[in-house]
Amino acid sequence: MMVRDEGRPESLTSLLGGKKGALDATLPPVAFGLGWWLSSSSVGVGVIVAVVVSVLLAVWRLRRGDKPRSVLIGLAGVCIAGLIALYTGRGEDFFLLQLLSNGASALAWIISIAVGWPLLGVVVGTVLGQKTRWRKDRALVRAYSRASWVWVCQYLLRLAVFLPLWMVGAVGALTAARVAMTWPLIAACLAVSWWVFQRQLPHGHPGIRHPRTDQPSTEVLE
Repeated sequence: MMVRDEGRPESLTSLLGGKKGALDATLPPVAFGLGWWLSSSSVGVGVIVAVVVSVLLAVWRLRRGDKPRSVLIGLAGVCIAGLIALYTGRGEDFFLLQLLSNGASALAWIISIAVGWPLLGVVVGTVLGQKTRWRKDRALVRAYSRASWVWVCQYLLRLAVFLPLWMVGAVGALTAARVAMTWPLIAACLAVSWWVFQRQLPHGHPGIRHPRTDQPSTEVLE
C-alpha cells in the first residue's frame, strides 16, 4: 500500500475529501423537498427554504475558512436550480440542473479518457501540485484512465435513477435519491476507483506522489 509522507495510509478519500462537498450538495435539496412537502407542493416555499439553508451553509463555510470561490459556486448552483423550478412551476425541475450536470460530467470524463487526459489524473495532479508531470508516466496515465471509468459509471448511475423520477415528477423520490446517491455513492466511487488505480500500477512503481518523468509523454490511452 502506498503511504503518505506523514505515515498515514494514502487514499483518494484522504486526497480529495468529499464529505464537505457532499453535505453542501445534500442539505439544500433536502430543504427544498421538505419545504415543498410541508407547504402542500408549493415550489416557491421549497425554493425559499433551500436558498435560506444554502446561505446559512455558505456563511458557516466562510467562517470556517473555506475558499470563497467554492462556497459561492455551491450557493449559485442552488439559486439557479431554484430559478429554474420557479420559472417552470414544477417541483421536479429543482433537480434538473443536477440531472444535466451529471450528463455533462459523464461526457466530459469519457472525452478526457479518450484524449489521454483522464480527469482523475488532472484533479489529483492539481491537488498534489504535480501540474502535468504525471502525464509523463505512462503507468500513471493508464491507471488514472482505468480508474476514471468508475467515475463515469457513477454519473451514468445517477442519470439512470434521476431521469425516470424526473420524468414522472416524483419530487419526494428525487429528494431521497439525491441523499442516497451523494455521499454514499461518492464514498463508494472513491474506494473503488482507488482500488482499480492501485491494481493498474506495476509492481515497484514509486506511487501516486512520485510520477516517473524519465519516460516519453503518453499518447491517447483507453
